[in-house]
Amino acid sequence: MAAKAISALILGAFALSGAECGKSTEDPTKEKPGPDAPIVQLEGIDTGALTQREKKEWSSYVSEFLSPCQSVPVSIAQCVKDKRDCDKCAPAAKFVMKGVKDGMSREQVEKSYKNRFDPAMIKNVPVDGSPSKGPENAPITFVEFADFQCPHCGETAPLLEKMFESRKNDVRFVFKFYVLGKFPNSENAARAAIAAGKQGKFWEMHKLIFANQSRLDQAGLDALAKQLDLNVERLHADMQLPETQERINKDHKLGEDLKLEGTPTIYINGRHFDGRQDMDEWLNLELQMIGKQPTPASSAPPSDAGAAKAADAGKDAAPAPAPGDAGKR
Repeated sequence: MAAKAISALILGAFALSGAECGKSTEDPTKEKPGPDAPIVQLEGIDTGALTQREKKEWSSYVSEFLSPCQSVPVSIAQCVKDKRDCDKCAPAAKFVMKGVKDGMSREQVEKSYKNRFDPAMIKNVPVDGSPSKGPENAPITFVEFADFQCPHCGETAPLLEKMFESRKNDVRFVFKFYVLGKFPNSENAARAAIAAGKQGKFWEMHKLIFANQSRLDQAGLDALAKQLDLNVERLHADMQLPETQERINKDHKLGEDLKLEGTPTIYINGRHFDGRQDMDEWLNLELQMIGKQPTPASSAPPSDAGAAKAADAGKDAAPAPAPGDAGKR
């Protein structure tokens, strides 16, 4: 499947999930550009697809928003015009243009722009001990927080897998267990996945669990384990290990610290992925901003770089949340 098609499906799944939904913070006192507002023209930026109104809105925004580089404290427009030393300015202007074209309000465009380009929005998302696949030194670290019984996580799982397969030389995919506390079997499924990782089959179990969300009681999990030729007796023992619970607790505390609003939630190089954006464009821009071209997936090394590390957690995890308090969604 083409990268664009995969990206469109992911965008649709995120739109349906509502994980990023919230009340509008639009400020009604902020005026839209008037009919006489000047239209900005920037070299290398084609605004031909915009209406006159959209061109004026875009011109206003790129003339107001500061460039993405702290060392270049001028507007995006001025940065591009003067060819300042900030190679993120032209991509920023195009990013803002897409928001305008998509019908976003000024407040939404500004928030989306800051989320994508403001250095202060990059969070520390530790990946130590978490199951991962792809090169450990990949230019992109892609972290997903998910609940194994969340329907929207189940919908996006095969799409994210296709994304990874198309970019596995450039992406390290990391999974975080974020049990919401609203589904009866999600924590036990997380335990089973961690335990499967101890037998070298985390990602295989991950795939089967998401594909069988309606049968994740212990009998169902045992059946999945048998499909993978796992030692079920050992699986049961590993599911009950203190370090298994520590992994789940540690990931949940990290999610709470990051103020997750739901699942799936994705961080790309420490920056929260806006589900309204095109993932393919986001990843390409990420590579562009670090001066790298996408590497063909056919030349990728073996992708399973950390499947057996699923339960390898640190010892400083938060205490286990009380029943029913794991997620307030």
